[in-house]
Amino acid sequence: RESSPLTLQVKNKAPAEVQITAEQLLREAKERELELLPPPPQQKITDVEELNDYKLRKRKTFEDNIRKNRTVISNWIKYAQWEESLKEIQRARSIYERALDVDYRNVTLWLKYAEMEMKNRQVNHARNIWDRAITTLPRVNQFWYKYTYMEEMLGNVAGSRQVFERWMEWQPEEQAWHSYINFELRYKEVDRARTIYERYILFALLVIVHPDVKNWIKYARFEEKHSYFAHARKVYERAVEFFGEEHMDEHLYVAFAKFEENQKEFERVRVIYKYALDRIPKQEAQNLFKNYTIFEKKFGDRRGIEDIIVSKRRFQYEEEVKANPHNYDAWFDYLRLVESDADAETVREVYERAIANVPPIQEKRHWKRYIYLWINYALYEELEAKASKRTRQVYQACVELIPHKKFTFAKIWLLYAQFEIRQKNLPLARRALGTSIGKCPKNKLFKGYIELELQLREFDRCRKLYEKFLEFAPENCTSWIKFAELETILGDIDRARAIYELAIGQPRLDMPEVLWKSYIDFEIEQEEYEKTRNLYRRLLQRTQHVKVWISFAQFELSAGREESLSRCRQIYEEANKAMRNCEEKEERVMLLESWRNFEEEFGTDTTKERIDKLMPEKIKKRRKLQAEDGSDAGWEEYYDYIFPEDTANQPNLKLLAMAKLWKKQQQESEAAAMDPDKDIDESQS
Repeated sequence: RESSPLTLQVKNKAPAEVQITAEQLLREAKERELELLPPPPQQKITDVEELNDYKLRKRKTFEDNIRKNRTVISNWIKYAQWEESLKEIQRARSIYERALDVDYRNVTLWLKYAEMEMKNRQVNHARNIWDRAITTLPRVNQFWYKYTYMEEMLGNVAGSRQVFERWMEWQPEEQAWHSYINFELRYKEVDRARTIYERYILFALLVIVHPDVKNWIKYARFEEKHSYFAHARKVYERAVEFFGEEHMDEHLYVAFAKFEENQKEFERVRVIYKYALDRIPKQEAQNLFKNYTIFEKKFGDRRGIEDIIVSKRRFQYEEEVKANPHNYDAWFDYLRLVESDADAETVREVYERAIANVPPIQEKRHWKRYIYLWINYALYEELEAKASKRTRQVYQACVELIPHKKFTFAKIWLLYAQFEIRQKNLPLARRALGTSIGKCPKNKLFKGYIELELQLREFDRCRKLYEKFLEFAPENCTSWIKFAELETILGDIDRARAIYELAIGQPRLDMPEVLWKSYIDFEIEQEEYEKTRNLYRRLLQRTQHVKVWISFAQFELSAGREESLSRCRQIYEEANKAMRNCEEKEERVMLLESWRNFEEEFGTDTTKERIDKLMPEKIKKRRKLQAEDGSDAGWEEYYDYIFPEDTANQPNLKLLAMAKLWKKQQQESEAAAMDPDKDIDESQS
């Protein structure tokens, strides 16, 4: 049997060029749903039998829809509206009643039912439906609005008022109350409207249904609109009393002030604004400030406008210090403001609040700004308030507050003492300074106390204070110098010299060069030249500084004797020998330059030639640099000095001279190579 091979065709499984997604299929299906279908053919009914047959089919359709899903209220409403279109009002009522049995909470159902009755002028039926609706669902405001509107349109004002009264018993929202008020105003019943406002406010006070500022403002504006200005003012005052200081609102005070402004009561307006600005926080009173500023520009003077600016700045500072009580810069600005504008009691109150914020850490750097609050407080009491007793109390409280065992402030003690002196109370001033030195001795305190006694010409007290001062700080050269100068002024030279001797004998001094200079100047003033020379020699035993040698030489030159030049030259010779081994060559150069200047003015040609030979030669050198980690950091150029006197440096000088000669020869050969014609001319010549 021969089997014919089957021809298999493989389908092309490659994706099509145009892809159709599920989303496109769904969109296309949705678009086709919206296509307009041809309308059904119009059916013409010619006799009663056909009409009844049509009604039967239509009712059966509606009933089937209702039976399928009773909870779909739209089916009920369509059914009832169809019956209404056929003037079958009784059947439509029956359908609405059946629907209400299914869902009596449906607001639309009640509204459609009542509207059907009103359209067909069935007023009593409509009233019954509205009564049932507001009884069943009293919190649906739409029923009440529709009911009252219907009664008002029928001219039944009393009935509409009665419905409003029933509504108010449920304590509705504020719009309901305003609707009732507007209803009464439409019929010129102002007294009734006022009574409703009072009931409304009473609810706000007792039940706290609407404790809102705008309701009070509306009540007051109602009274103002009907020219009952006294009643309006009373409403505003009651509102201010009701909200108190805990729940203050700027809108209430702005409205109150504008009312008084309309009544030309400008002083009352100003009082209202100031009262509110003093109590409402700054960030909540922007509109208040703005209106107050506008008012003052319109009706106030320059002083009033300045008061506004001061009040605004005061609020800003209050907020700053409230946010950070230890921000002493803010306190300073605040105090400067109140000092310029407020009374003494207000300033004292702010100062007391400021100094109550003691730094939490007992470290001097935290107290440096704080202590100036006390100083400014005391100065204010003394200079502005003229209250010396309070000033003394401020100073005493301040010195008691400072932890003197850890640190102190000499300024506060000195200011306290100076205050007592201005009050001609010297014993208290001395007692204050003595207490300060006993508790916390400081250089400033000693200096201030000594200066005070010097001004009083109490020199014995000054001596005792200097002794105490030098026991406390023997390294203070300035104190030794001042003590010796005092004795010099008093004419006791031996005591002054003894003080200088004690001073230079101290093992540790902060500025010994100043002390020695002062001692030497003292001996020069006394024309004790031999003692001055001895002082220089003693000083040179301690230090070989070049300035000491130069000063010694200049002293010998200024001594004014015949041998002064030789003595001066001898000092320079000694200094040059002493400084040969000095590592700082710049100092030796400084000495030689000073010596050369001396020889140029007073020396001979021989001495001048000699000093010129001693002057060093300045050369440039290179040295290797190393970084901190030991690695190479490159090379550095520096200048060095080679002195002819140093025999060790003679080979270097010879080498340097040979190098210079070689360089000169090289330059000459290069010049000759650049100009060969010149060489030919020279050879011919």
